[in-house]
Amino acid sequence: MTDLPAFTPVHLLTGFLGSGKTTLLKRLLADPALADTAVLINEFGEIGLDHHLVERIDDTMVLLQSGCVCCTVRGELAEALRDLHSRRERGLMPAFARVVIESTGLADPFPVLSTLKSDPVLRHHFRAGSVITTVDAVNGLSQLDTYVESNRQAAIADRIVITKADLLDAVPQALAARLGQLNPDAVCHVATADGPDADTLLGDGAASRSAQLQSASGFYCDAPATLVTADGMAHRTAISSFVVCVGEPIDWTGFGVWLTMLLNRHGDRVLRVKGILDIAGEERPVAVHGVQHLVHPPVHLAGWPDGERTSRIVFIVDGLDAKLLKRSFNAFALAGRAKARLQPEAAGYVRNVQSL
Repeated sequence: MTDLPAFTPVHLLTGFLGSGKTTLLKRLLADPALADTAVLINEFGEIGLDHHLVERIDDTMVLLQSGCVCCTVRGELAEALRDLHSRRERGLMPAFARVVIESTGLADPFPVLSTLKSDPVLRHHFRAGSVITTVDAVNGLSQLDTYVESNRQAAIADRIVITKADLLDAVPQALAARLGQLNPDAVCHVATADGPDADTLLGDGAASRSAQLQSASGFYCDAPATLVTADGMAHRTAISSFVVCVGEPIDWTGFGVWLTMLLNRHGDRVLRVKGILDIAGEERPVAVHGVQHLVHPPVHLAGWPDGERTSRIVFIVDGLDAKLLKRSFNAFALAGRAKARLQPEAAGYVRNVQSL
């Protein structure tokens, strides 16, 4: 019998129209490692898995040859997830250890991710896993130039899979550079007939990336993003990235208050926040990782990646003012200024967070 996790990870597979989500999902589902997986898709007709179906459980649920349970989502995502959990608990379907959701090509990833936190039942049984975004090597750059959704899908990803590279001599350098600007810490893979495999994208190691350093300089944003189109014109999106570097200890309580206020007010515009923190009273660095309204549990790292005890926090935001955000962070989070939060002037920084 499958050894079920205390909180079932929910992985999101997203990507723009025609970027290869279906092809990738079909290959992943053929891997025996995903036999204990529940898959939520929009319509069976869109995914083309008919030749994999071996048993129809009901009108919305089928059992695949791999052992995966595949369901349509005809209503609210929360309802579908609650139904899966209820059926598993009552033994009405094969046990599953993870859920993979394939979103539509025009979907903003935020509603899917926020569902896990906003629903009182789901947050006691499920947790956010990895966000995998497919990007078309042939058309990806023009899609990033044109569509806001494509940019948000790339910016929110834990792992980016570049598809259709076999149609070109190599992945376009301009596309790789754009993805690096949008999401400097995402791990990029080039899709082949054999990879990346299921464990790389959906395994336990992939789901706990907050404990891993992905870029050469850790969580640091090497080149803050100022997006322009491939033609050098002003980009229609307001997505940008920036880093906050702090050389003094951070007050954990103050940081928590600040981050909670920021995400409550602007979570849908804070596409990613990730960093390593020098917390007052802690010897080891603490890694934090959040995607919009969702914040993963903090992780204590074994040591500082470069030996330098400096807090570094990367933000990828949509239309927020970096200067105001940094000012409010300094007012609340720095241990040496913790008392300022009790002073009347601190209210001004609260307004800064609320009015960003």
